[in-house]
Amino acid sequence: MRSYRLTALGTAALLSLAVAAPAVADDGGADQSFTILDPRITESSGLAASRAHPGIYWTHNDSDDGPYVFAVDSRTGKTVATITMKGVGEPRDVEAISLGPDGNLYVGDIGDNLNGSWDHVWIYRFPEPKVLRDATVRATQFDVKYADGPRNAESLMVHPKTGRVFIASKNEDGGGLYEGPEKLTTGSDNIFRRVGEVPWVTDGAFSPDGKELVLRSYFSARGYTFENGRLGKDYPVQSPLLRQAESVTYTADGSALMYGSEGVRSDVVRVDLKNGGESGRTGVKSPSSAGASGDGDGTPVKGTTLTGVAVLAVIGLVLFLGRRRRQG
Repeated sequence: MRSYRLTALGTAALLSLAVAAPAVADDGGADQSFTILDPRITESSGLAASRAHPGIYWTHNDSDDGPYVFAVDSRTGKTVATITMKGVGEPRDVEAISLGPDGNLYVGDIGDNLNGSWDHVWIYRFPEPKVLRDATVRATQFDVKYADGPRNAESLMVHPKTGRVFIASKNEDGGGLYEGPEKLTTGSDNIFRRVGEVPWVTDGAFSPDGKELVLRSYFSARGYTFENGRLGKDYPVQSPLLRQAESVTYTADGSALMYGSEGVRSDVVRVDLKNGGESGRTGVKSPSSAGASGDGDGTPVKGTTLTGVAVLAVIGLVLFLGRRRRQG
């Protein structure tokens, strides 16, 4: 999302140097931190863990690309399939992707940088491929409107049990959680109604059992208990510092969160969840669980400490060079 670059350019510049590569598990197995190597993926804006193909993550570019979705192998960071959607219009601002219980991938063309310039947005749906290879698939296009008027959004989440689609709008003063109709239909507008209040959000994901919802922003993440289609008690969730934090998804087994970012060779960082992904406020901050590492909730955050040290080192180097320049 380009608006971030205007508001936090200095921070992004430091982090782009400091976060050169994520921490990777020694075994190099699936669902570990990885770097997206495909040079075509320059603005990875959404992330969804495959259930049909272990270790595969679906992603897509932001605006100015096309009707493309990529399957990236977390073991290698390489793209193993490129899906071209046909039967849809020209995508405007694709911001999110989610996998439904029906085995379909839902792609959210829901961005609106001008906060209300478009009276409707779109959701595209197609079955997750059974075989990973380059293919062109026919997708279904759904027209979406909000009951309280147009707005910008970057987060689309499909509930893993009911299949209901939710969208979280993005606003610096706080957004809303919008609930779609019980079933999306073609030929008429699908009206999404505001059912909750949320902070600034760039992406979100339901836990595999549907009992928790995690929403992330550029610098933090928050979890909510979720029951009967509504937000419950909220709690902080650990998240890593990334160059331009954009996306989040649970691993297929629910044991961790995978946080993605935009940019060439962007990083996807795994953060293990307390209790191995069991429902019940995973990642809650607790005074008794805060350790010397300062992670706040006992959740191991791969790469976060290293990132902090690297950022300080970069700042120190900048100050040192500036002093040398003045002396010269």
